[in-house]
Amino acid sequence: MAFPGMSAPGLGGQGVGLDEQKLKEQQMIKFMQQAMESCPAKTAMSGVMGFGLGGLFGLFMSSMRYDAPMTAGADAITKLPVKEQLRQGFKEMGKASWSSAKNFGLVGGIFAGTECCIEGFRAKNDLYNGVAAGCITGGALAAKAGPQAAALGCAGFAGFSAAIDYYMRMPNDDTAADPIA
Repeated sequence: MAFPGMSAPGLGGQGVGLDEQKLKEQQMIKFMQQAMESCPAKTAMSGVMGFGLGGLFGLFMSSMRYDAPMTAGADAITKLPVKEQLRQGFKEMGKASWSSAKNFGLVGGIFAGTECCIEGFRAKNDLYNGVAAGCITGGALAAKAGPQAAALGCAGFAGFSAAIDYYMRMPNDDTAADPIA
């Protein structure tokens, strides 16, 4: 309950002097920020964005396959009418795009969810969260292939996560330490 001249609950004193519409907008913004910081929202967002990016990546990569046909069946495809060639090409592009989208979405969802849970458990935001999440993600994705593959997936994904996280956490003003520049 807000008395005249006092801020609305949950706004931390920011609502003094605002009309009711502005207060509702601020409350909505605060609610959306809290929702986007939750682990389920981060997981879902990463999965959906990974799915979209994977679909575009799969579409692009499958379109590159038809530049110079090097496969044994390439002669058979070139002898088909153009309409049939296009139909088969688009069908293959759709399959590759769908497969890549599923894989990217799965990796993004597992990694983001795991990292968020680890960060919440440790109550720290540092390099080790990404490394641990990478290890769990890589191990989980390779688990069907056996323990050796799971260990290798864990190490590979953790190493990649460490490298990316280290690069992203570098200070912007230190251009001498930038390995890419």
